[in-house]
Amino acid sequence: MYRIFLVEDEDHLNGVLAAYLEKEGWQVRSFLDGAAAQAAIAERPDLWVLDIMLPGVDGFQLMREIKADQPAQPVIFISARDADIDRIIGLELGSDDYVAKPFLPRELVIRARRLLERVYGGRHGAGGAPASAAEQRPKLTAAPYWIDEQARIVTDGSGQKLDLTSKEFELLVFLVQHQGQVLEREQMLTAIWGVDYFGTDRVVDDLMRRLRRKLPELRVETVYGFGYRMVKS
Repeated sequence: MYRIFLVEDEDHLNGVLAAYLEKEGWQVRSFLDGAAAQAAIAERPDLWVLDIMLPGVDGFQLMREIKADQPAQPVIFISARDADIDRIIGLELGSDDYVAKPFLPRELVIRARRLLERVYGGRHGAGGAPASAAEQRPKLTAAPYWIDEQARIVTDGSGQKLDLTSKEFELLVFLVQHQGQVLEREQMLTAIWGVDYFGTDRVVDDLMRRLRRKLPELRVETVYGFGYRMVKS
């Protein structure tokens, strides 16, 4: 059973969203302010759903602390401010998705389900047991880096674990799975953010820049005016 932590200060909306998420069979814990949610970061749920505008500790601050605790922790932002700057800040901080108010509760459920399936695959959340077939999958390699796709862990040649955000990890896996191919930015945008994402493909360049900074030996070429290509190991 997936554990969802929902942070929304509007009491009625919080209750409605929690009810919809619980109908999916997920365990939902609700918070009405940032401070209460802040105290629960160490519990590491399967997914955080954060409102940006919160009394006291806001969603951006929560995001920073969540990612500091666990960089790959999946997070969805919700906000009444449908502004590009919110999306940009959220993505820079490691947000996996963004829903602007007003929205139908069912939309949040769909986005949450897709994100959970993408992150955990056939596993029943962070606390569940992985499927035996998934456990036996070989690790991916992008010399000198090793990628454990199921555990969502990346290590360098010395065995040192590297801290990647969820989106950075997904980009790395996508590149490795398509080694030698020229990938269009739009193709990468759809694969990582989904078909429902509304925004420019500049987020791909921003994400690639961060990934290259963390994995400096990653052999990815820029195909100017088109996209990127990972050189085969």
